[in-house]
Amino acid sequence: MLNMKIQFLFPLLLACSVGAQQNSKATSVHQSIQSETDKIFNKLIEVRRDLHENPELAGQEIRTQKVLEKYLLDLGLEVQKDLYGHSLVGILRGGKKGKKIAWRADMDALPGDNTDKVSFKSKNKGAWHGCGHDVHMAIGLGIAEVLSKHKKELKGTVYFIFQPEEETFIGARKMIDNGLFSKISPDEIYGLHVTALPVGQIMTKPEEVFAYQRRVKIELKNTLPDKEIKELSKKISLSLSRSENNSKPWEIQHISDPKIGLTNPNTIFKNYRIIDGNFTSGSDDKGFSVKTYIYETNSDKLNEIIPQIKQVLETNGYKDQLLSISYVQENPTIFNDKNLTNLASETLEKVYGKTAVVRDYGQVPYFNDDFSYFQQKKRGVYFLLGGSNSAKGIVAMNHTPGFEVDEESIRTGVKSFSSLIYERLKEHL
Repeated sequence: MLNMKIQFLFPLLLACSVGAQQNSKATSVHQSIQSETDKIFNKLIEVRRDLHENPELAGQEIRTQKVLEKYLLDLGLEVQKDLYGHSLVGILRGGKKGKKIAWRADMDALPGDNTDKVSFKSKNKGAWHGCGHDVHMAIGLGIAEVLSKHKKELKGTVYFIFQPEEETFIGARKMIDNGLFSKISPDEIYGLHVTALPVGQIMTKPEEVFAYQRRVKIELKNTLPDKEIKELSKKISLSLSRSENNSKPWEIQHISDPKIGLTNPNTIFKNYRIIDGNFTSGSDDKGFSVKTYIYETNSDKLNEIIPQIKQVLETNGYKDQLLSISYVQENPTIFNDKNLTNLASETLEKVYGKTAVVRDYGQVPYFNDDFSYFQQKKRGVYFLLGGSNSAKGIVAMNHTPGFEVDEESIRTGVKSFSSLIYERLKEHL
């Protein structure tokens, strides 16, 4: 009887032993990733600051491309530059066969001469990295360097897509139109955006991350005085705006507030429609027009917007004046693959603990990202990465004059997403 028990238990003990060895090996790899991230951290800060001092606008990323190319070539990666504009793709081929995963970082700067709080201010008049793309590029390079140190054991291929012209919402679509995915064919694609969350916090959610953005154009026969436009815009806003419990989702500074921000299931940043108060007007060959932006969280309600605006105009005596109402801008929004988002979050939590990823319960207004075009072709996940540090007075609110990033977010981004890609490459298709 004893021998039978031993024969029965031996396979189980062997399996437990193998499992323990595999877990130990995985832990060792991620400890190595953290150590390697720490070793190159100061170098990545130098690269980020160099890019920050030398920002280039959409379509002008000449120097930026050269900096990125040299870094990737020095790591021993293949580099492709013939895709579109000043884009480039670094290719890291693992020592074993496996999946193909892409990581995307955007390259261009914002137009403007905003006052930079940092000592490494922009040297290029009319351009500054007020959105964090310099941080994104540093993180992308860091992931490439860390994973290149594990090249022999990597199962598959990693593509590092450095994309120009994100601010104009052109670069991703143009890269795709020019055959990006006929030259590389990733099974999954990932990207991030640094923003005004606590430094080091990683946040994501399935499906829509941002509200749907639409720009509406109202064409009228005759010119309206400014006072009348202002009154009409108020009536349109009152009629179309929507929020839960009389909240104010347009106050984006509250996205990190634990009581009403994105991490709270009762966040004010869900189920809303915001009408931008800054209506613009002007005349052209076709007549007089009024334009504004609208932000809607529910895709099913997008078709209601134009009929509702028409009703407001007709109710207020503009029926005979009205020529047309149309969308003049309707970019796609970030839409995370549900299954992959859950898998990616679980992977990060398995490696770095339950607090590694925070669940996002809302949709951010005002912002968008043309990473959405990549997601239309390949299943992908987009993360928000915290760059604010209240103790240091750092607020990473994108596109604002005081925008600043705590560079510790680079360390978090590199170690976390190096581990994510390493683990995802191990998974079978």
